[in-house]
Amino acid sequence: MIEEKKKFLRQHISNLSIDEITAILDRRPRIEKVALKDVKLRTFIAQDAGRNDLAAHVYDVTYGSINAGKDNLVVIDDSIVRGTTLKQSIIKILDRLGPKQIVIVSSSPQIRYPDCYGIDMSRMNEFIAFKAAIELLKETGQQHIINEVYKKSKAQEGLPKEEVVNYVREIYQPFSNDQISKKIAEMLTPEGTKAKVKIVYQNLEGLHSACPNHKGDWYFSGNYPTPGGNRVINNAYINYIEGKDTRSYQ
Repeated sequence: MIEEKKKFLRQHISNLSIDEITAILDRRPRIEKVALKDVKLRTFIAQDAGRNDLAAHVYDVTYGSINAGKDNLVVIDDSIVRGTTLKQSIIKILDRLGPKQIVIVSSSPQIRYPDCYGIDMSRMNEFIAFKAAIELLKETGQQHIINEVYKKSKAQEGLPKEEVVNYVREIYQPFSNDQISKKIAEMLTPEGTKAKVKIVYQNLEGLHSACPNHKGDWYFSGNYPTPGGNRVINNAYINYIEGKDTRSYQ
């Protein structure tokens, strides 16, 4: 297979020698375990009051593993919900290594909506993607969308759950996934960080391609399979706007 690739490149890129093509094909990313986690500490299930302090002590770092000022550091996260551990711990300790850029790759899409069927997280202010979209609306002078979604949601309070619509999608509609990701990176970058921080998310199409037989994407898309899900997101948004700090709105 390698020899076939060399032959193909030689035929189509005439200004490259065989040695140069071989050098290109031989390139491999360096893989190092630079962050070590205390597996006994779980920030996701920690109480709010102690989560920030816990996040600051979850990881330790391996020094001397990268070339300071030259290497880009790419790390993989299974999901980013609040971003607390990233901001309070991971980005800070990775920045100590002196990378030129820190790229956080999330294997899941942006988590935008409550998952009322499993993990009971119904506070909209829990989601960094939601907070990023709200900030973008304010920065671009589109605050009226925040109020309009509230009015539409409020008008549905007395409706049967079968008639409730997920209008919170309109909060995200003015922006691309990349715009929201860029804002999330900005919000999660600790003050004083020297490296450039970038956050890259899996998209819904990629998720469906990777898991073709599992279409439960409401956490990311807001497409709830039952009408009760729309009622949860509707009430969650109302409580967010009205400043109610309630765990569950089912």
